[in-house]
Amino acid sequence: MEIHQNFDILKGLTLQEVSVDDGHEIIRFKTNCGRTFFMEHRQDCCENVYVESIVGDLKDLIHNEITLAEESSNEQNMEYGHKTWTFYKLATIKGYVDIRWCGESNGYYSESVDFIEKVTS
Repeated sequence: MEIHQNFDILKGLTLQEVSVDDGHEIIRFKTNCGRTFFMEHRQDCCENVYVESIVGDLKDLIHNEITLAEESSNEQNMEYGHKTWTFYKLATIKGYVDIRWCGESNGYYSESVDFIEKVTS
């Protein structure tokens, strides 16, 4: 089962693992308490959403309580479409990590990133 969550649900949790897929389209967060979250966008026609950059060391997020989990975004109309940048800021006592997603489309599709908790029953 998948449950859409707000990104700030990570605040106060401790991560055991963070991984980025080879295509830079999915980030997995596994917590010490056994919860698993995925940051992803399910691609549709005429759009492209991907991890554009990660500033900071993802290892700083492991085995330390998340003290900051914030999301913000910025949009821009382009000559032939639309672009959205979504920024995810995470912090622990060891350091900060900023994840920047970029979404491009013809303007008729969502460029948002989903934050999903996968629950097994």
